[in-house]
Amino acid sequence: MKNYKILVTNDDGIGSPGLLAAAEAVQEFGEIIVIAPSTQQTAMGRSLQGNRNAALQPIDYKVNGKIIEAYHCDCAPAILVRHSLDVVFQDRKPDMIVSGINYGENIGATITSSGTVGAAMEGATFGVPSIAVSKETNFADHKRYTEQNWNATKYFLNIFAGKVLENKLPDDVDVIKIDVPESADISTPWKITRQSKFAYYSTIIDTPSLKSKLGDGKIGINENLVNVEKDSDIYAFSIDKVVSVTPISIDLTSRIDFDKIFVD
Repeated sequence: MKNYKILVTNDDGIGSPGLLAAAEAVQEFGEIIVIAPSTQQTAMGRSLQGNRNAALQPIDYKVNGKIIEAYHCDCAPAILVRHSLDVVFQDRKPDMIVSGINYGENIGATITSSGTVGAAMEGATFGVPSIAVSKETNFADHKRYTEQNWNATKYFLNIFAGKVLENKLPDDVDVIKIDVPESADISTPWKITRQSKFAYYSTIIDTPSLKSKLGDGKIGINENLVNVEKDSDIYAFSIDKVVSVTPISIDLTSRIDFDKIFVD
């Protein structure tokens, strides 16, 4: 097997157990370099914001008993990936970027809000095949490090990382998005899905008014998912309870025949 070079990042921060689990899952494929935000950066999407005076800070990081190259930086995941490609991978781009394992699923129309997906898409923009991988957790765990059983998610990440590294992604596929239900184990089926157009997460304000604050909104799962597409990531994950594997393109252009738009 070729000795690949892999960048592992996330949006939950350098101290996340999910980040360590991701590195453990792909370490067998070659040289792993972990580069993650210094702090929690959930829901940053593809933001290019960060402390403009910050630089990559080396950190002692052990994966499966082995000390590996690792850094953190005070910035959003997407700009961190961009910066890392410029300064750490000057001579050779990584063969793959893995973003995750995220606390909380990233499915449906709200995935562009995800820092996990944003980091993967940023890498793909520079021609690096990328994986964004997330595990279902309670809402209360989305922004804190809680004990999780990562075994199933690591198993599926390992499988698809191998596929991405050993086989070229097809044209129009830049990111593989993996979402693993909390109930999954290594025997759980997986399914190729499309991204749903439904918003999976919604914000509820009990008594909305012009004086309502942003922090008054409570995040929850959209209850209006009765008609969700049966071939979608939401349906596979929430209804079928299987692992959703979604091929994502960084080309957001509609695939419709252009001649059919604005026809008189």
